[in-house]
Amino acid sequence: MPLLPTTPFLLLASACFMKASPRVNHWLITHPSLGPPIVEWQEKKTIKKSIKKKAFFLIILSFVISIALAPLLWVKIGLFCFAIVLLVCFSRIPTSE
Repeated sequence: MPLLPTTPFLLLASACFMKASPRVNHWLITHPSLGPPIVEWQEKKTIKKSIKKKAFFLIILSFVISIALAPLLWVKIGLFCFAIVLLVCFSRIPTSE
């Protein structure tokens, strides 16, 4: 999905590949830039503060663009409601330094 932060998708990919393909899971975990957020989530169930700030920014940006481009009012309202729910859920994830 364009403009959405990659961290949730990385965590989902790791969870899916953990049992389905240990080789791909190992590649994800040992990757220099993709691995650390996954390992932190698996070990501590936290997300780094810097990653969380970037994610908030990208979530808001992507939803603002989507709402601006949506042609129907009910779609705009639905996107706005979904954005609020997503931001509230995401803000409840513990943060690490």
